[in-house]
Amino acid sequence: MIDDGVGMLMARSDVWFVSGNARCAAWLYLPEDASTPPPVIVMAHGLGAVRHMRLEAFAERFTAAGYACLVFDYRHFGDSAGRPRQLLSIRRQLDDWAAAIAYARSLDVVDAGRVVLWGTSFGGGHVMVAGERDGAVSAVIAQCPFTSGPSSTLAMEPLSAIKVTGRALADVAAMVTRRAPVMVALAGDPGSTALMTAPDVVPGYLPLVPDGYPFTNAVAARVGLSIPLHIPGRALRRLTCPTLVCACDGDTVAPVKATVKYASQNPNVRLRRYDEGHFDIYVGNGFEQVITDQIAFLRDVVRVS
Repeated sequence: MIDDGVGMLMARSDVWFVSGNARCAAWLYLPEDASTPPPVIVMAHGLGAVRHMRLEAFAERFTAAGYACLVFDYRHFGDSAGRPRQLLSIRRQLDDWAAAIAYARSLDVVDAGRVVLWGTSFGGGHVMVAGERDGAVSAVIAQCPFTSGPSSTLAMEPLSAIKVTGRALADVAAMVTRRAPVMVALAGDPGSTALMTAPDVVPGYLPLVPDGYPFTNAVAARVGLSIPLHIPGRALRRLTCPTLVCACDGDTVAPVKATVKYASQNPNVRLRRYDEGHFDIYVGNGFEQVITDQIAFLRDVVRVS
């Protein structure tokens, strides 16, 4: 049982579902005073991140507003199974989203006809693709979303991009010869060999990890060849359900220009922009602004009883 600090009690249980040949670990949040099965929000994080990195803060606020939440870790990450560890496969993560949606719909304690997708950063791009593929979700919320691989790649420092490409090619060679993956850092200082090297990355991304949590700041480097070709914004243009896009004007990881372009091409999309950096909306005033807007959106398009 959880007390959200304002007297609202909610239950959180550890659950799991199968995706591919592995179990995905998840938290299921349920509001204690729901008179009927509530809508359920399926949630997951961004690039190499896990649910322990502040997703509980969002889920607790959604549950206090009357929604159930299913918060999961991708295969190969966090508390989920999958070998090798830290393998970031876009295809597999999208399959994880499909499996999570199917699991949510199988639950008797939620309204299976009202499923919402919520993703942030790289996961913000995933929910666009997953929502379009599913075709029956009630709404999508994409927070500081990755919408354009080319735009994010161009935002990288050229030296870091070259280093990552070299590491990625070495990892592909290791995969072909069945050797252990060659790793690359997720967050690094400017000029380093990492997928994210903007000045606000290390002070913004790594503090999201709780003290003492065994987080690995690295992934199999092969994903460095996939990211530049991945363009979830194309799916955003085609989403038919109500969609909220929360974009940060100071985003150094997922440039806002591409996000605004794709969002403006779909009348089903509501775009909210914040004078914040990519990592600022997980904490403090940025968090309060974005969670308030997201709950208002949900109450408008997927109302609780």
